Amino acid sequence: MEAPSDRVPLAERVEQLLAEEGPLPIVAAGHPVLRRRTVPYDGQLGDALLTRFVRALRVTMRAAPGVGLAAPQVGVGLRIAVIEDPAPVPEEVRVARGRGPQPFRVLVNPAYEAVGSERAAFFEGCLSVPGYQAVVARHAAVRLTGQDERGRALDEEFTGWPARIVQHETDHLDGTLYLDRAEPRSLSCNAAAARYWGQPTAEEAARALGFDLP
Repeated sequence: MEAPSDRVPLAERVEQLLAEEGPLPIVAAGHPVLRRRTVPYDGQLGDALLTRFVRALRVTMRAAPGVGLAAPQVGVGLRIAVIEDPAPVPEEVRVARGRGPQPFRVLVNPAYEAVGSERAAFFEGCLSVPGYQAVVARHAAVRLTGQDERGRALDEEFTGWPARIVQHETDHLDGTLYLDRAEPRSLSCNAAAARYWGQPTAEEAARALGFDLP
């Protein structure tokens, strides 16, 4: 069934969202916008509205808090996402997961491809699937192409946790949730994940819950 917002032009939809101050509402799994391939951005919002929308995505991501947010997660089917990771983690986690601070970035029309064949599996969560985590095996390194918010070309290699973030957010733009790629036996509520699976890697969880790691 078509939602009323589906019939509203994208610029008007974004204006409606930005009419209220503060973080934007994040849509949860089950909303059809999360399962649709987004429309490439080609200026539908104009420079001023795009700047305001990016600012709102940043505010919403930080308030959640999260390390990335894609436009469909606030109900907008445009191929735009933002990422930022202060990486406030212990040293052993930083080393095991390849996680370091990432500055705020805007990804416009991003696409990724694997660099090499190595894969890494860790617990992952999503702001649109609140309350749960699951182990996802992803490419350990990817080449990301696209543009930034000013239309400048992006062609960059990401490794470790930053590679995971850009894969997760770009997947959102293709209508894919992390659960589609997750190991089903690893699915854990946040409380259980914190109690049992707080280790830097997913090896203990794999042994106890009965699934394989790459």
